[in-house]
Amino acid sequence: MILFSWLLDPANWTGPYGALTLIWQHILYTLAAMAAAAVIAVPIGLYVGHTRRGELLIAGAANILRALPSLGLIVLLVILLGPVFTSDLAFLVPSLIVLVLLAVPPIMTGTYSGIANANRAAVDAARGMGFTPLQVLFRVELPCALPLIFSGMRGATLQVISTATIAAYVSLGGLGRLIIDGRAQNDYSQMAAGAILVGLLALCVDLAIELMAYLTVSRGLTRRETSRFPNIRRRSDPSSSPTVQRDVSP
Repeated sequence: MILFSWLLDPANWTGPYGALTLIWQHILYTLAAMAAAAVIAVPIGLYVGHTRRGELLIAGAANILRALPSLGLIVLLVILLGPVFTSDLAFLVPSLIVLVLLAVPPIMTGTYSGIANANRAAVDAARGMGFTPLQVLFRVELPCALPLIFSGMRGATLQVISTATIAAYVSLGGLGRLIIDGRAQNDYSQMAAGAILVGLLALCVDLAIELMAYLTVSRGLTRRETSRFPNIRRRSDPSSSPTVQRDVSP
């Protein structure tokens, strides 16, 4: 119970430095980083997946961005951009840049892979029907690519949520504040509360994205049976129909 004492104290949930405020700040950082990363990564993934141009470049860029040291980069950017801004933007902008760089590779590779591996029969049929390249991309390839795109979004979101804790290292808010402040005060209950809340937030967001994918992706792509007509498959399956015994005796 000592480990959860910080979470069980109602006074720690309200106020400008309460858990609810820190959770909201953490969500805002995540949303801002994911929105900027999607604006950058999705068009690149669509273009490369549709045209097959720059495949080696996109793979190399993704590997380079994944290898960047988050904490060292954020400190370097704070030093470089600190004189440019006179407000909290001197810390907020570097943090968001690092989070965006972390989110771009999963989204970009997921979008590219989804478009490149779209059903070739459907793509050829659309072209045979006279679809323009943009119509093929947005009406055939993009719907087929949604499972992999959502997979990339999930990976990027979880990575951003976990890494956004380092924003507290440069005096910003978010749930990392509990970990940094708890470490400075040797308050292990507060540190445990920050780690637990980050894990719960990541789990809730992951479930939300999974639900969004379930509602958005075509049932045919996920092999889900329709619930509107549960008897269609059973009736159309010869193995499920009763065997009729015919009288062949003279």
